[in-house]
Amino acid sequence: MKKRKKTILKNCQRIFSMLMGMLICASLYAQDLQISGNVLDQNNGPITGASIILKGTSNGTVTDLDGHFMLYAPENATLVVSYLGYNTQEIPVGKQVKFQIVMKEDVQLLEEFVVIGYGSVKKNDLTGSISAIGEKEFSQGVMTSPSQLLTGKVAGVQITPNGGRAGSGARIRIRGGASLNASNDPLIVIDGMPIDNGDISGAANPLSTINPNDIESMNILKDASATAIYGSRASNGVVIITTKKGVESNKQNVSISSQNSIATVARKVDVMSADEYRQVIRNYPLSSQKYINWLDDADTDWQDEIFHTAFTTDNNISISGGDKIIPYRVSMGYLNQDGILKTDNLQRATVSMNLSPSLFDKHLMINLNFKATGEHHQFGNDAAIGAALRMDPTKPVKADGFEQFNGYWSWLDDKGNLNPLATVNPVALLMSRDDQSNVYRSLGNAQFDYKFHFLPDLKANLNLGYDVSQGKGNVVVPQWAPQTFSQGGEGEGGERSSYDQQKRNLLFEFYLNYNKYFEDINSRIDAMIGYTYQDWKTTAKNFPRTTYTGKVLETPTFNENIDQNTLLSYFGRLNYTLLDRYLLTATIRRDASSRFSQSNRWGTFPSVALAWRVNEESFMKGIKPLSSLKLRLGFGTTGQQDGIGNYDYIPTYSYSEGTALIQFGDQFYHTWRPNGYDKDRKWEQTETYNIGLDYGFLNNRLYGSVDVYYKKTKDLLNNIPVPMGAGYTNQIVKNIGRLHNSGIEANINWIPITSKDIYWELGFNITYNKTKIDELSLNDGMMSYAGTQVGGISGGTGSTIQIQSVGYAPNSFYVYKQLYFENNMPVEGGYADLNGDDVINEGDRYQYKKPDPDVFMGFNTNFSYKRWTASTSMRANIGNYAYNNIYSDAGNFSQVLNPSDYLMNTVRDIKNTEFYNRQLFSDLYIQNASFLKMDYITLSHDFGNISKTGVLKASFTVQNVFTVTKYDGIDPEIPGGIDNNFYPNPRTFILGLTLDF
Repeated sequence: MKKRKKTILKNCQRIFSMLMGMLICASLYAQDLQISGNVLDQNNGPITGASIILKGTSNGTVTDLDGHFMLYAPENATLVVSYLGYNTQEIPVGKQVKFQIVMKEDVQLLEEFVVIGYGSVKKNDLTGSISAIGEKEFSQGVMTSPSQLLTGKVAGVQITPNGGRAGSGARIRIRGGASLNASNDPLIVIDGMPIDNGDISGAANPLSTINPNDIESMNILKDASATAIYGSRASNGVVIITTKKGVESNKQNVSISSQNSIATVARKVDVMSADEYRQVIRNYPLSSQKYINWLDDADTDWQDEIFHTAFTTDNNISISGGDKIIPYRVSMGYLNQDGILKTDNLQRATVSMNLSPSLFDKHLMINLNFKATGEHHQFGNDAAIGAALRMDPTKPVKADGFEQFNGYWSWLDDKGNLNPLATVNPVALLMSRDDQSNVYRSLGNAQFDYKFHFLPDLKANLNLGYDVSQGKGNVVVPQWAPQTFSQGGEGEGGERSSYDQQKRNLLFEFYLNYNKYFEDINSRIDAMIGYTYQDWKTTAKNFPRTTYTGKVLETPTFNENIDQNTLLSYFGRLNYTLLDRYLLTATIRRDASSRFSQSNRWGTFPSVALAWRVNEESFMKGIKPLSSLKLRLGFGTTGQQDGIGNYDYIPTYSYSEGTALIQFGDQFYHTWRPNGYDKDRKWEQTETYNIGLDYGFLNNRLYGSVDVYYKKTKDLLNNIPVPMGAGYTNQIVKNIGRLHNSGIEANINWIPITSKDIYWELGFNITYNKTKIDELSLNDGMMSYAGTQVGGISGGTGSTIQIQSVGYAPNSFYVYKQLYFENNMPVEGGYADLNGDDVINEGDRYQYKKPDPDVFMGFNTNFSYKRWTASTSMRANIGNYAYNNIYSDAGNFSQVLNPSDYLMNTVRDIKNTEFYNRQLFSDLYIQNASFLKMDYITLSHDFGNISKTGVLKASFTVQNVFTVTKYDGIDPEIPGGIDNNFYPNPRTFILGLTLDF
């Protein structure tokens, strides 16, 4: 019965294809011949969905389930036969009416190479968990940082925007964080140069110094079998960036692109209007005539006053070409981006150059990369964001009688003096602060790859690289500024301060690579051994901070601070392939870091991975729809030493500054005090286990992968409080604790339609990740130890809302359990007595929810019809929570009717709680921040040749299209999970033009 149904289905599809072919060809004038045939692969299997087009026309058909086709064509026609993954063929018709067409696989596609650590391998030979994303798959919109290109595109990789500031980037997390106090950022390698992605003074984001328009592809190494070759820096994954390069061509190619956009505020915090506010002040039972008298007649939306519609222009030009000896590419870019916060601006100029000469009959391949960036930042004062939410909406921006504050309305006391505790006029905060910086960065490297003449299977690779940067700037606040008025004494207001930081990163790398295929045993060996030396140095100049007139407020102890650390490494890797289906990869790296004492300086990081191409087995050959099936197993260890001090294993001393004085008699003295140190500190180590399955069906028109992973980190570099009496001035970072990550990630890609006129592809990825702390103390019996409190908040000096606790996710919220009346109104100060001691105190706080999602996913699609293309990308987070610090701090009547003699605006939600005092630690403010976002939608058109050599393309994009969430704040996606004065991500409308000739 099943066979019969299948036969009927095939016959129906054959008849349908024939009818479609007849309809399509009905418009032809020269219908001389009815032709038919079959399209087969190299194993004589039918190819379903192959496109057969009459050359020079849009007339054609596609093959059915049996690879059969039929259409009408004149004798002088030529058939163009194409299918994804196969070479396109052109076949003259002549008088032939029956065709049997055998398609040949596209060898170049099959042998697509993926860049990995210290080399590249064929995509089909990968044994580790590696995701590759090319320029066509990058996220669209205004992209000022490479990290933004990955948003929502890769399973296991979470990209969280840092906010909407001009030049702001995003936080990258690969399979969750592997550390508590050390860095959780991945290692970033650009064209073989591991860069310093630490902060640069004066830069909103260090990666903004890299022009995304110069990037060709990004490969993400996720499991330890892929990352262990980078050893001590790979616990959080590796992002390998490859920039665009010249190609061998006798023609010179020029590409000019211009992207212009306007950005608007997507969402504002829901605070009271002036009329609503007046009603609350006049009618609240605990209000008084004093507060009512302070109301004015203005109707000011302070968020409208500090935000504006912002314009951005991003222009790039590149020239590439070169003969067979010296291919080249040179590019220049200029970005001018306004932030939606007034006075916020970034201007960036970039230059990039690549030369790829080959000498000695291509035995010596040279790759020269150079990039330089100059940035000018004008930082808008983001303190105005919080002030705009709290400033009394009945007050004007400017008013008579406030000339001493340049006309900006300000809160005064009964004597006419400035109230230093009151909310500062948000517009005054913006206009009174001139915060500018200049940042310069240059990075590059020279790689020499020599294939020995006497032994072509052996190559030597030398890589010399550098990464240098300088950030310097000045902050000038005039005397009239309310926020610093008379801070140095009567008439001594304002501020002048400067900074100047220089960083340099030098690399020397050398390795030998032996690659040999042994035909008699059908095996390939690819072995590599090498050495790396990398040195980082940071020099920061210290300047005194003064009032506007020059009165010194702070004097630095030293003229400059110098930090330096060095990493030495030996590494090796073996790739072995047997019978083209059994693969082995083994790596080992041994690192020595100057951040550890000599007894703990060296760390060893091995890994091993196995892969089995199941579809190459003889018993799988009969499964025709199956294109590829590969099983992967991997294990490895990586290390961590970033994010800690350079000299914390030796005793050091700090000079007490400011008001930190000790009194002897009638005199006060500065002192030298010991810093915390740990001579036994050693490497933090992460072990990763991974099992993966790569699959492809229907000639890889349906393909994807599934990975299950488990990571455990031991010897956590953890901040430990110093016991009283130790004399240290800070905490100690010690190797105490363990945590683990476990998860599943999957991606699926489908190309449902591919023809001459229509191309449609869809991609979906999903990741489940769980992180749990297993140990935090040396003494397992310390059951009463709740954990280390972290996550500072507004509303109370030194208050925190998160905790690191054994058995819970990192940064879990630490709160009281709120009690409610029968009408579901929360009880002010009413919390559950969780420990049962009849007292509500610190012992009743509990771990509740976490900022990281349980599941995150991404969806993208690209649809092309002739010269039109539409694409979009969406993301979703499920199970992430945020602490609404705006509501917890300002959402109470004691702040509205402030006891410090001023009025403060509040959120409309205050009516749902009616709290009089702050309830900072109530779980009421831990809100579900799950969301669905459409990151962008783009429509583009290829105008084709507008001259003999020029091709014009245009696009229109809307970025940050919509967000669906139950969260009450302006954005549910907050790095760290604490929502306090977050710089809003704008909605942006972008017009792009590209001219290639």
